[in-house]
Amino acid sequence: MATALAGVAPPRDDEFAEASVHVAALRRLARDPAAIVGGVIVAIVAVCAIFAPLITRVDPNAQDLTATLTPPMWIAGGNHAHVLGTDNLGRDLLTRIIWGSRVSAIVGLSVVAIGGTIGVTAGLLAGYRRGWVDAVIARITDVQLAFPLVLLAVAIVAVVGPGLWTVIAAIGLTSWVQYVRVVRAETMSLREREFVAAAVAAGASSPRILARHLLPNVMSAVIVLGTFEIARAIVFESSLSFLGLGVPPTTPSWGGMLSDGRQYLDTAWWTALFPGLAIMIAVMGVNLLGDGLRDALDPGGG
Repeated sequence: MATALAGVAPPRDDEFAEASVHVAALRRLARDPAAIVGGVIVAIVAVCAIFAPLITRVDPNAQDLTATLTPPMWIAGGNHAHVLGTDNLGRDLLTRIIWGSRVSAIVGLSVVAIGGTIGVTAGLLAGYRRGWVDAVIARITDVQLAFPLVLLAVAIVAVVGPGLWTVIAAIGLTSWVQYVRVVRAETMSLREREFVAAAVAAGASSPRILARHLLPNVMSAVIVLGTFEIARAIVFESSLSFLGLGVPPTTPSWGGMLSDGRQYLDTAWWTALFPGLAIMIAVMGVNLLGDGLRDALDPGGG
């Protein structure tokens, strides 16, 4: 046994310390009721997005012109076939809301992936290299911030044309500046720490220092920011779809459903209320989870 273990390196102290920090963060998160509620909401939205074809086998675009503007089942005139009622084309609202969660989930995660990759990379370079690299990135960031992000995204979609991936690209390419500012500040603080100086003295290259020493230490802030950016992306996509600049009308989207239902607020309020509630609840859940993650990962920050 001793021979078999002779070539196995024992775990380093910093690995134990990192593991204990993560365990402590998970325990703090589990003790936060608001974070638990947010996590449950996010889990429900994720399940709906992933398993939409299994949860409801009804085509979200199936029209029944004999059942247009059917009220929810608990109101006179409603029925159990349409729990939340139907829209002006006789399409089942519950089915379309479930399928609409897929668009919101795809947009939220894709936007964070695009904006986070660009912003974290730029923030690490600006904070570590400083000098002209920091100056160039800072000026580009200032130019980006000078434009209203909503108008910039609308302009991109208007030029390229509406579509799911166009919306993702438009929102993602306007969200990276948030990461730059946070990661740059964190990196500027970390680059003066002893472990970075030791890595430089040991001859570690800049890419290795950025990837092995700085990136893991800024990930807590990135995860928290990314969580809030998911909520922002959901609202952003819903706004574009509401304006007719989002996904195609044949694709169920909460913002598109809200836009379709606004003209029936007096006679069929459910066509706008339930998509609006879906947006509100999903965004609230993500924000509650983000608040919990922030407190758990940085217990002394508050």
